[in-house]
Amino acid sequence: MAFLNMEQHTWAFTFGILGNIISLMVFLSPLPTFYRVYRKKSTEGFQSTPYLVTLFSCLLWMYYAFLKSGSELLLTINAVGCVIESLYIAMYLVYAPKSARLLTAKLFIGLDVGLFGLIALVTMLASHGPLRVQVVGWICVAVALGVFAAPLSIIRLVIRTKSVEFMPFSLSFFLVLSAVIWFAYGALKKDIFVAMPNVLGFLFGVAQMALYMAYRNKKPATVVLVHEEMKLPEHVKEVAGGAKPQGGAPTEGRISCGAEVHPIDVLPDVADVEQAAAAADEDVIRDDQNMLRPEQPAVIKPDVAIVVQA
Repeated sequence: MAFLNMEQHTWAFTFGILGNIISLMVFLSPLPTFYRVYRKKSTEGFQSTPYLVTLFSCLLWMYYAFLKSGSELLLTINAVGCVIESLYIAMYLVYAPKSARLLTAKLFIGLDVGLFGLIALVTMLASHGPLRVQVVGWICVAVALGVFAAPLSIIRLVIRTKSVEFMPFSLSFFLVLSAVIWFAYGALKKDIFVAMPNVLGFLFGVAQMALYMAYRNKKPATVVLVHEEMKLPEHVKEVAGGAKPQGGAPTEGRISCGAEVHPIDVLPDVADVEQAAAAADEDVIRDDQNMLRPEQPAVIKPDVAIVVQA
């Protein structure tokens, strides 16, 4: 019996070490994002909410590990997670615009300081011994389920856009692997609060991987702006002596909204030019200095049609 207990403890320790390694890789996965933030000195619209929620979760699990004996491996990885997430949030506060900094600071004070402090204070005063461990454990389970359910919005986005751009396969794979390892650790330690939320994490991770395999070769839906080409009014120059214009280069053309000039390859006849010149003479006005100025044509704004390509 003692040998079985020792073997079970050895397997639990092994899965705990593997869980620490995999979870560390998950914590470090946003490093390329923050390297780009540092290089460009801008957050580029990235949100700080995932890092604030992850920090809150790590604080709760670290508090639970303090209360539950034999949870040293759970304590170590969540302490490291608190440090990493705090660094992410600090860098975000440095490079984010003012409005985003204010929102992040409010969420940090309200969630990671206020709510966590309230939970710790209430559980310390209102419960004792095993009851306190159970209360904190169920709170950790509720928060973990919320964190694992967060990718539902990403799943909806993938289905709607038919694009896996926002759902990297590597992240989904490591989340599934982490869920399996921590479930095994919780089962071997007979800790229901560790094992239970990782079942849901495993299911959501598998669903993400299945969606990735289904939509990885699909053409994503994109929005394309189509500018309607319009023909601007033509200006006819006077031809002295009724002769054709010198040179083969035309002076007028069809201009699109993209400022592309398409030359006319065939020169007009002399009669057509004279008729157009006569018509132009009727549209001009004489100013005080006896100079001729053509009337300004009305400015027509091109229409813009939005076409969604499936």
